[in-house]
Amino acid sequence: MTREFVNWSGSLRFTPAERAEPADEAEVCALVRRARESGATVRPVGSGHSSSPLVRTDGILLSLDRLSGVISDDGRLATAWAGTKLRALGEGLYDAGLAMDNLGDVDYQSIAGATATGTHGTGIGFGNLSTQVTGVRLITGTGDVLDVDARRNPDLLPAVRLSLGALGVVTRITLDVQPTYQLHRRSWCAHLDWTLDHLAELQHTNRNMDFYWYPRSDRTQVRVINRIDTDAAPERAEVRLPDGEPRQSQVGPTHRTIPRDRELRFEEIEYMLPSEAFPACFAEVRRRVRDRHRRVAAWRVLVRTIAADDIWLSNAYGRPTTTIACLQNTSLPYEEYFRDVEAVFRHYGGRPHWGKKHWLGARDLRPLFPRWDDFQAVRRRLDPDGVFLTPDLARLLEES
Repeated sequence: MTREFVNWSGSLRFTPAERAEPADEAEVCALVRRARESGATVRPVGSGHSSSPLVRTDGILLSLDRLSGVISDDGRLATAWAGTKLRALGEGLYDAGLAMDNLGDVDYQSIAGATATGTHGTGIGFGNLSTQVTGVRLITGTGDVLDVDARRNPDLLPAVRLSLGALGVVTRITLDVQPTYQLHRRSWCAHLDWTLDHLAELQHTNRNMDFYWYPRSDRTQVRVINRIDTDAAPERAEVRLPDGEPRQSQVGPTHRTIPRDRELRFEEIEYMLPSEAFPACFAEVRRRVRDRHRRVAAWRVLVRTIAADDIWLSNAYGRPTTTIACLQNTSLPYEEYFRDVEAVFRHYGGRPHWGKKHWLGARDLRPLFPRWDDFQAVRRRLDPDGVFLTPDLARLLEES
């Protein structure tokens, strides 16, 4: 009997008809062709960190854990197997004297899963991880190998860089990289009012900046990261920090400085907002959390920024973006709380993070993404028989 799949937070459990772990691309091609002939669906899965039901399937659950490691690099681009976890990818690049430009808050994910769902870090000058993708090899719904990059099928790049696994099984990813460098991470606590008063200044005078708000105390933890170069760094205006607050400091390479360890498991809803809508949206979220959910909202609210991009299903498509994420310990109820703040996010034009909790379907999502129909046309072209269209993906992508 096929064993049950349980995601990282424990909120998603299902038993697929089959679990597969191919050892090479030829096995992936053969599996997809077999599924197409039999009418089964194939669902690629990364590390299972996502708390959305994107990976749920009653068909074949396909893990790429055996396709892992850095394949090649030329000092400007690096190609890795799709199943490579971000932590291992960071170490592999570091050993080659290279680094990614930015990372998210978690390194538990695989590179394919992280880019397929729009995982992001923070910083007004940085896009999500998918913007660092310059090429992809995928096995389409017909079992054929397709390479997409600036030379081969470049018209498909805006679709395949962030595809939800709906276009095929990604087996290799090529990333824009740079020589390794050191970062200086600092954090301190402050009252929320101080943080909001200084927010724009902090965002514009630091390479990376985000903050956590703790609703029960109205305190925040502010985190800034800046690059340390051997050459003299350009002068940067410093925000005067609040007196008497505890401060932490860390120096290290990108992959050891940006991500944090996550021992406690949590559920999360996150929406990407037009940056100009953030102040009003956050004020309403703050009011609702304090008035309606303070009793159960024991965890924190995270605020980050993402640069605009041109990736069709990116949550930051076409606009500078500020994100609000509400986290909740897995032992506590979350749905009433999350659904209430989701209504606020939607009112202010928010787009949901693909890998986190939300309750939107295709009818709700289509108006939010200007290139939605273009993505659907590519999906039907690359997967004409719906080999990758599981029921949950159909709910997201196909209007009923």
